[in-house]
Amino acid sequence: MGSFNIQEFVSAFIVLFAVIDIIGSIPIILNLKQNGRNVNATKATILSFALLLGFFYAGDMMLKLFQVDIASFAIAGAFVIFLMSLEMILDVEIFKNSGPIKEATLVPLVFPLLAGAGAFTTLLSLRAEYAPINIILALVFNMVWVYIVLKLTTKIEHFLGKGGIYVLRKFFGIILLAISARLFTANVTQLIEQFQKNL
Repeated sequence: MGSFNIQEFVSAFIVLFAVIDIIGSIPIILNLKQNGRNVNATKATILSFALLLGFFYAGDMMLKLFQVDIASFAIAGAFVIFLMSLEMILDVEIFKNSGPIKEATLVPLVFPLLAGAGAFTTLLSLRAEYAPINIILALVFNMVWVYIVLKLTTKIEHFLGKGGIYVLRKFFGIILLAISARLFTANVTQLIEQFQKNL
């Protein structure tokens, strides 16, 4: 599990906070409620945490099955995070989220909004750099935050306003862009070193 490191924990928390982007999802959640689609905060939080935690541990086994190392996956993850950051900064839709299920708690709230491809990729990408204990703690704190936001969606929107939510999305978009660049450079260097050793 490694040892607890406050810097790694804070970094992992910020990355997951930006990727899960529950604040940015407030308008979507409000729209779901206005359309009569029930959102269960407790159920959504537990399901999201279970999916993310499951992938955090089982994802590594899946990579080994396909003979992909974490460094290579982290580079792929860096590209996904890069595209997500562009969505947030440029207000464009790159990832099309459409599904046949009409129940709002599972789809689209749990998947793909909270526990989607971006969060899965990010978790495994973080494993390339941080101790698992720091990532899991960061995930737990993010899930607590997700629960609070889901319970208080309307109040938070009134407090921040549409302008506040917009600014937050832009800010965390830039954070994600920087993180994707760091993930890419760190793991490319690692892959090059491995390649040179094998020569």
